[in-house]
Amino acid sequence: MNRGQGEIQDRRPPAARDSRVVTALAYVMLFLLGAVQGLIGTFQYSRGPVPLVAILFAAAILITCLLGSFGMRSASGGALPAAGWLIVTIVLSSVSNDGSVIVTDTTAGKWFLFGGALCAAAGAVSAFARWSRVGVGREEGLGRDLR
Repeated sequence: MNRGQGEIQDRRPPAARDSRVVTALAYVMLFLLGAVQGLIGTFQYSRGPVPLVAILFAAAILITCLLGSFGMRSASGGALPAAGWLIVTIVLSSVSNDGSVIVTDTTAGKWFLFGGALCAAAGAVSAFARWSRVGVGREEGLGRDLR
C-alpha cells in the first residue's frame, strides 16, 4: 500500500510523541509520592524520639516539593506532592464517626500536622516563586524592568 493512500503518518519522532505521556505520568507519580509520604507519616510520626521523627517527616515533604519542582522545571512539580500530602493527612487526621483519631493531640502530632503543612506550603510557594515568569525572567536578566 502506498503511503499517500489513506494512511495517516505521524511524522514526529517517537520520543516527541511519548514525551507528553511521560510528563503526565511523572506528575501523577509526584502527587502519589506526596500522598504516600502523608500516609506513612500519619501512622509513623510518633516513632523514635518524640518530635524528631515528626520533624523529619515534615522536612521530607519540603525536600520532595523542592526536588519535584527542580526535576520537572515547573511549579506544578512542587505543588503536586504538597497537594497529595495535604489531602491524605487532612482526610486521615479527621475525626471519624465513632470519635477515633489517627493523629493525636500530642507534641509529635502537632509537629507532624502543622510542621508538615507549613513545609508543604513552603515547598509549593517556593516552586511557584522559582518557576514563575518573573522568577525565570530575573535569571535571564530580563527582570530589570519589573523592579
